[in-house]
Amino acid sequence: MELRLSERMNYLKASEIRELLKLTEQPDIISFAGGLPAPELFPIEQLKLISHKVLDVEGKNALQYGPTEGYTPLRKIIAEQRMKAVGVNVSFENILITNGSQQGLDFIGRVFLDKDDVVICESPSYLGAINAFRAYMPKFVEIPMDDDGMIVEELEKAIEKYPNAKFIYTIPDFQNPTGKTLSYERRVKMLQLAEKYNIPIVEDNPYGELRFEGEHIPTIKSMDKNGLVIYLGTFSKTFCPGLRLGWICAEIEMLNKFIIVKQGADLQSSSISQREAAFFMTTYSLEEHIEKIKAIYRKRRDLMIEMIKSEFPEEVKYTYPHGGLFTWVSLREDIDTAELLKTALLEKVAFVPGGSFFPNGGHPNHFRLNFSNMTEEKIVEGMKRLGKVLKEVYR
Repeated sequence: MELRLSERMNYLKASEIRELLKLTEQPDIISFAGGLPAPELFPIEQLKLISHKVLDVEGKNALQYGPTEGYTPLRKIIAEQRMKAVGVNVSFENILITNGSQQGLDFIGRVFLDKDDVVICESPSYLGAINAFRAYMPKFVEIPMDDDGMIVEELEKAIEKYPNAKFIYTIPDFQNPTGKTLSYERRVKMLQLAEKYNIPIVEDNPYGELRFEGEHIPTIKSMDKNGLVIYLGTFSKTFCPGLRLGWICAEIEMLNKFIIVKQGADLQSSSISQREAAFFMTTYSLEEHIEKIKAIYRKRRDLMIEMIKSEFPEEVKYTYPHGGLFTWVSLREDIDTAELLKTALLEKVAFVPGGSFFPNGGHPNHFRLNFSNMTEEKIVEGMKRLGKVLKEVYR
C-alpha cells in the first residue's frame, strides 16, 4: 500500500552509512564513531539518592504534567549557574527547557524556515543540525573554515549574496565535527555582521564548558546587545545525556515563539528528569563533576593525538582540539572514507565518514574521531587498527 506522504519526506534520506554504523554496536568493535560521553563518569550513585529524594519531596508533582517552559527551579539554576558560567546574564524567564538541544534545533527550523529559505552554516557542520533543518527544505550556504573557525570574510560575502538568509548557525567552541574553535575576533565580526544585516545567530554550545587548556573565549551571546543571538545549551555532555535535558536562551518575545512550538510538539519535557537535574545541582557541585570529566577527556585527547602521530601515515592531517569530544582527520582527496569504513570494520574499528557533515555533499576524504567514549586501552588498540588500514591505502 502506497501512502500519500508530505513533500518534506522526499528531502529526508537515510544515511548511506547508517547500516554500517549499526555494526559498531557489536562488542568486539572499537568505535570512535559516536559523540558519546564516557559512561563511567555518570554520577550513578548520587542519582540513586537524588531519585529517592525527588519522589519523597515532590513525588506527586514529579509524576504530573508541568508547565511548557519547564520546572522553574531548574530554569533558575540554568540562568544563575550555566548561563553565567558562559558570561550571559539573563533571567529564568529567558530559558525554555527542551528535550536535549537537538529538540531546540528542530524548533529553530519550525520557527524560521520555509521551503528554499537560506541557512548559513560552517562547512562542515553538525549532522544533527543539518538533518533537523533539512526537514523544512531550506537551502544551505556553507562557509569554509580554517584553524580559527568560520572565515568571516566569506561569511560576509554570503550574507551580501543572500541578504534574506534566515539565520547563521554556528558551533563556536570545539565544533562538531572538526573540534575547531571560533576566535574572539571572528565572534565579534560575526555579531557585527548579524547586527548590520539583521540576521539572527543560532549559537549551539554543547561543548563550551569542556575546555582543556587556554583562555576561555566569550560566547557570542555574552556580547549580544540586540537580542539577535539564540543560544542552545545542554546537560548531555556535562551531566547525563539520558535525561534528555537542554535549553533555549533567547529574548522573551523570541522565546515565546519556541514555547508555542513546544506546546504543539510534546507539551513539556519530563517533570521527573527536570527535578532530578535540579536536585542534583542543589545537592552536589556540577562544576566539580565537569572538572572530573575534563581531566579524563584531556588525557584521552592527548593519547589519541599521540597515537595519530605514531600510527597514521605522515601525510594525514588532523585537528588538535582544545576541548570537546572530537578530532577531524583529512586524507588525500582521492580517498572516500565511506568506502574506507568498510575496510576499517573488518579490522573491528569504526569512525564516522566526513561526507555527511557537508549539507551540500562532496568532501568524502575526511572522517571524525571521538576520543571521549573509549578507554585509554581501547584508544591505543583502536588507533593501531585504524593506522593499519590507513597505511594500506597510502602505500
